[in-house]
Amino acid sequence: MPTNNKPNRLIAEKSPYLLQHAYNPVHWYTWSDEAFEKAKRENKPVFVSIGYG
Repeated sequence: MPTNNKPNRLIAEKSPYLLQHAYNPVHWYTWSDEAFEKAKRENKPVFVSIGYG
């Protein structure tokens, strides 16, 4: 069930796991240079979710 009316950047992904989080009110990033550059620039940790099976 969506918790937010506006999707985040995960809406453009193909993975069912990522798409289920596309309406979370969180600014998710996929594993990318953009994510790591932002974390470094803002001096913030990176939290990694490996999904579930």
